[in-house]
Amino acid sequence: MSSLTHLLPFFFFCLTLSILNVSHSQAQPTNISVFSSSNSLWLPGQNQTLLSPDAAFAAGFLPVPNSPGLYTFSVWFRNVVSLNAVVWNATRSPVSAAASLLISRSGELRLVSSSANSTNLWPAIVNGSGLSLLSNGNLVYGSFQSFNFPTNTILPNQQINGTTLFSSNGKYKFDSRQLVFIGRNDNYWTNLGNFTFMSLDDLGVIAYGNNAMYYASDFGVKKLRKLSLDDDGNLRLYSYDVGLSQWIVRWQALFQLCMVHGTCGANSICIYDASNFSTSCVCPPGYTRGAGDSCQLKTPLSSLARTKFLRLDFVNFTGGLNQSDIETTNFTTCQASCLRKPDCLGFMFKYDGTNFCVLQLGRMNDGYWSPGAEKAMFLRVDESESDVSGFNGMTSLMQTMCPVRISLPEPPEESKAMTRNIAIVCTLFVAELLCGAFFFWTFLNKYIKYRDMARMFGLEVMPAGGPKRFTYAELKDATNNFSNPIGKGGFGIVYMGKLSDGRVVAVKTLKNIGGGDADFWAEVTIIARMHHLNLVRLWGFCAEKGSRILVYEYVPNGSLDEFLFQSEEDERKAILDWDIRYRIALGVARAIAYLHEECLEWVLHCDIKPENILLGDDFCPKVSDFGLAKLKKKEDMISMSRIRGTPGYMAPEWTRPEQITSKADVYSYGLVLLEMVSGARNFAQLDSKVESDQWFLPGWAYEKVFKEMSVEEVLDQRIKHSYDSRAHFDMVNRMVKTAMWCLQERPEIRPSMGKVAKMLEGTVEITPPTKPKIFYLDA
Repeated sequence: MSSLTHLLPFFFFCLTLSILNVSHSQAQPTNISVFSSSNSLWLPGQNQTLLSPDAAFAAGFLPVPNSPGLYTFSVWFRNVVSLNAVVWNATRSPVSAAASLLISRSGELRLVSSSANSTNLWPAIVNGSGLSLLSNGNLVYGSFQSFNFPTNTILPNQQINGTTLFSSNGKYKFDSRQLVFIGRNDNYWTNLGNFTFMSLDDLGVIAYGNNAMYYASDFGVKKLRKLSLDDDGNLRLYSYDVGLSQWIVRWQALFQLCMVHGTCGANSICIYDASNFSTSCVCPPGYTRGAGDSCQLKTPLSSLARTKFLRLDFVNFTGGLNQSDIETTNFTTCQASCLRKPDCLGFMFKYDGTNFCVLQLGRMNDGYWSPGAEKAMFLRVDESESDVSGFNGMTSLMQTMCPVRISLPEPPEESKAMTRNIAIVCTLFVAELLCGAFFFWTFLNKYIKYRDMARMFGLEVMPAGGPKRFTYAELKDATNNFSNPIGKGGFGIVYMGKLSDGRVVAVKTLKNIGGGDADFWAEVTIIARMHHLNLVRLWGFCAEKGSRILVYEYVPNGSLDEFLFQSEEDERKAILDWDIRYRIALGVARAIAYLHEECLEWVLHCDIKPENILLGDDFCPKVSDFGLAKLKKKEDMISMSRIRGTPGYMAPEWTRPEQITSKADVYSYGLVLLEMVSGARNFAQLDSKVESDQWFLPGWAYEKVFKEMSVEEVLDQRIKHSYDSRAHFDMVNRMVKTAMWCLQERPEIRPSMGKVAKMLEGTVEITPPTKPKIFYLDA
């Protein structure tokens, strides 16, 4: 075993020339069920195939495409006619037509390249009596099993723990728990909790760790499936679609392919195109293309050269031992640290007060561009470099004046006439005024939209890192004339768009906003200051031609309600397991606590519901549709003149003449938390024994969990079978208890969102809650 795992790279071929085509061009193959010593030699030219009992799999010599006279001994899906039917190869390189497979007199299975070369090429030296292929695709001879020596593919019911997969190009490996770039022996993806993958079944379930599971998007249907480490370094679960005659990806470890180490060469930047799931490698400014996908400085840096820094927003380099993380208090200190080191090629910095400063020494590896990086790369180049950065942030400086420089001439040395001096000064002053007025008039005529900008002069002093101002024409072109709606929020419709630089965005058109321009500018200025992992980022805005539009980051997996409330007949989304639901609940709680307690201004969401919780890569939650609520300072209370929010998620105080505080958001969050446990809407009746006019989900759940001690009855029926009281009880119990405290009728009894997050984390003790009381909303 250990010797095989070090054989790199494995030689894999796309051996899926259509097997039907091979059958037409040659005689029908001879099918055998067992290869034994009585079969004599097995030669590549014999056109002989070893079949599994159900004829689902086949094994034998297959010709290498586009390489006449070369073969490899393989196992493949017999009835799959699309690409990638091969699941196992015996050798790392092909053999010639002179090769043979035989069983010696002592019972040793031998694969030799020719009669002159007797070296045994079979993966393990083993004795037996017959070579057979099982119905699960496992090739068996004596104590040898091909399942113990996988290449780049795992089949259903094959043990994963203890084996290692290698990509066919030899660049990557998967050691049952993490993906590793072999070139530098560094990992770029680790399974949740660093648990080990255990097995895969034909229903689409990957078991890992202590009864934890990943589910395929078509989970529950018995199909041909395989788990493969592809040449791009991503681990994917495929199922075979008979109608389309192709393999369909049903789960993958990484959604952002630029996170795979080694995708691009040294000093290169990887850019991921979400619209067609492809990557491209570009050189940063000041660099030119080198060998392969690597980049090199146009002007090499020397110890005596004067240098400068080019800013690359949202660019991150993650690679290896050539990084130096230092503690610093400000940007100037970080930059000075880089200048003191001759081999420093640049540094990464965050403007969020976290003292994040990373120097890039010697070489920059695994660079990628992503707005989620939340950092800027400052690239060190020679002072003479003329390249400018094309990786710009969301802020563009708006020049509103054209500076005019006029210097006064020196008076004649022999002239001392006061009148002449005054005349000259007055003439120049008038000329300067006329020139300034002319340029100002020209500017107004060239840029008509300046009239709108005059009404929002405050945006001219917006801090660096603020949102970008888009034109209406840009957004109309990006959304194909607003023709692709992907959602509808409380303030307008959301469209999917693609900017000219390739970024995919979500464009929200705002309508019927009360209060005029003030509410819209509150949305722009407040959301621009929100920087939290679990909040949707605002990238830009548009305010012209009577339109008010916001441009957000695009969150690929949709909203939480699409995963929670889909019917069993229409399960187009993956079913969320308990660990993912807990991470979503905790992330949302931290985001709302940030809005309530950590912002300079107190921000109430006022419409917390599953539709406003979006799921990004790895199901990271992001709260959306916040910032349009009326704001006041922290020391003030908030009093709403009209009800905001969604019926079914509003707190009792909305129907009473009481002040609305942050505890209204806590109540709405409690309902969402209870829905994540039960998998049903809070107004959907789950118990037929309760009268419909008396139905109240929190009260029913309280009776089942704390009175009848039957927590299983409130769990989501779709994943109830995966509930393990030893592994999940503490987590689910904290979620239910926290929800009950959030759903208390009186606001002062409910905890703050900061405490809610700590209750979910388990860092504070949760006392037994009282039963939530039912109340009714008057329509």
